[in-house]
Amino acid sequence: MNYKNVPAAKIRVASPVIGEKEKRYVNDCLESGWISSIGSYIARFEEGFAKFCGVKHAIATNNGTTAIHLALVALGIGPGDEVILPTLTFVATANAVRYCGATPVFVDCDEETLNIDVQAIESKLTVRTRAIIAVHLYGHPVDMDLILELAEKNDLFVVEDAAEAHGAKYKGRIVGSIGTCATFSFYGNKILTTGEGGMVTTNDDLLAAKLRIYRGQGMDPNRRYWHPVIGYNYRMTNIVAAIGCAQLERVDEALANRKRLAAWYSSGLAQIAGLVLPVQKYYAEHVYWMYTVLLPEGGAAKRDSVCKFLESRGIETRPVFFPMHVMPPYEEDWARYPKATEFAERGISLPTHELLTQDEVAYICECLEYAIKRVGLSICA
Repeated sequence: MNYKNVPAAKIRVASPVIGEKEKRYVNDCLESGWISSIGSYIARFEEGFAKFCGVKHAIATNNGTTAIHLALVALGIGPGDEVILPTLTFVATANAVRYCGATPVFVDCDEETLNIDVQAIESKLTVRTRAIIAVHLYGHPVDMDLILELAEKNDLFVVEDAAEAHGAKYKGRIVGSIGTCATFSFYGNKILTTGEGGMVTTNDDLLAAKLRIYRGQGMDPNRRYWHPVIGYNYRMTNIVAAIGCAQLERVDEALANRKRLAAWYSSGLAQIAGLVLPVQKYYAEHVYWMYTVLLPEGGAAKRDSVCKFLESRGIETRPVFFPMHVMPPYEEDWARYPKATEFAERGISLPTHELLTQDEVAYICECLEYAIKRVGLSICA
């Protein structure tokens, strides 16, 4: 392919893989009439996902944001509490803390992985700190050891936000099995997707019981329509779980395809001077939810110029998440988070999904190289 040869169909930044099995399971729900929050596929998906993560319990929810909120509620996080989390994350992480009436406390990012800078966490601890949320950003696990040490020393909960990291591993342990609990998203662009949907995983029996009660309007599991606590309607439907079961049955294939795709990108982009490619640290097994690169230099205007050129060549991209500290609801002094501020303005996520061909990846690499050399960083200089 040549960068001037625009493909007939736009190359999407993400695209789900939906096969005949997903359709068959959904049709089974429709034909049986079990389409709401009761049905055999829900328990089947929970049990299968718990096994996949190597944990005792998996509690399905209607999306990834409610999974985070549900976890924090079940942990007793509330007004007056502080929760430490990275500033470089999707806004749902911070929003869920606010839903509880608690205060999110932000930490800058690591310059290699873009994950939370674990060395900077301790300085943010106060007497009001109750939990640390470790976001496995873009599919690379956080370096968890120091977080776990700080949590044990200071009696803190550790919540893994693994929305983007299905199947990633930290020192051989799959994410979702490392903290007090973990949360997942199955949004349409995730490695495993149900369209919408979420999950909380844990090895804590009491916490799992609380999660199930709060998820279902706070109803006592042994006394129908008796509600001892104020709960939420965060239940997953049987139809959504049916899609999840089919997706889970091909998870090994999905993960292998992501690794192959990342290898194509890394090979095709290696010759571009100054372009920062995603790393895989010695302790990690990266799953490349999004293959995310940092441009050699420049800020948001240059990044946007590159993205605009790629769009003109039929390639959809997305910028790195805006850090929380630049958002109006959470705005703080940008100078306190220099790495996240810079990297968010330089970062681009390239198309990352299983339907991409090697030729399409080669075309994307060629277009990006041209854009960096001629469009984004020269014309805009």
